[in-house]
Amino acid sequence: MSSQPEKIRRTTVPEIARRKGGEPIVSLTSYHAHTAAIVDRHADFILVGDSLGMVMHGMESTVGVPLDLMIMHGKAVVRGTKKALIVVDMPFGTYEESPNMAFRNAAKIMKETGCGAVKLEGGKRMAETIRFLVERGIPVMAHIGLTPQSSHVLGGFKTQGRDEDTWADHIEDAHAVTDAGAFSVVLEGMVEPLASKITKEIPIPTIGIGASVDCDGQILVLEDMLGLNPWTPKFVKVYGQLGPMIEESVERYANDVRNRAFPTDEEVYK
Repeated sequence: MSSQPEKIRRTTVPEIARRKGGEPIVSLTSYHAHTAAIVDRHADFILVGDSLGMVMHGMESTVGVPLDLMIMHGKAVVRGTKKALIVVDMPFGTYEESPNMAFRNAAKIMKETGCGAVKLEGGKRMAETIRFLVERGIPVMAHIGLTPQSSHVLGGFKTQGRDEDTWADHIEDAHAVTDAGAFSVVLEGMVEPLASKITKEIPIPTIGIGASVDCDGQILVLEDMLGLNPWTPKFVKVYGQLGPMIEESVERYANDVRNRAFPTDEEVYK
């Protein structure tokens, strides 16, 4: 009797939560099935970030990203993956008004994409909403520090915590989302000693992006670390140079077409 291949099982929210203080959690963003399939072989969770508005659709910020766009990309990432926990961002305007509104939209995201959790921005001001969602079966990843959806209020994408007098507010945010039931929290654009202090103080995993190596995990935008964007923030380490490679390939293709060197006999049907 032939044996059945072992079914690949997705990483769960409790498994991520238990990684506090253990092996660092690996995460990247992804917005479509084929890159998600590659990332899936190496990442513990994949974030379908609202950064897709800027990366994929040329928006100036994440503020204009609609819910339906998040759901469409979320479906693609779930279809392309088997192992990683998939977390989908809740876009601006879909959760701030009330906990009830947040629940309706979070439930819609989870039902239509098949993702395992949602992420929303905000610290103590969103604690009531986080608690409301978690109590109703929706796992929440929190996000504090530099919150891109609030960039207009913050005056741009500014590093948080440079003035030590502001640390208490960020620490309070971290404890508030923890107490509300978030299973992890993203610390973005935060000075290293503050991010390190928060990581040591709270019992849930911290995921750093422009924060500290002491965080329990790290996340980057995939296109940034692959060198697809002409400019990247200070906190990005570029692991590949796909931008120049793509341009070189396109140039060679264009030259072959103009010189009638493509297609050749090998690329046509006889």
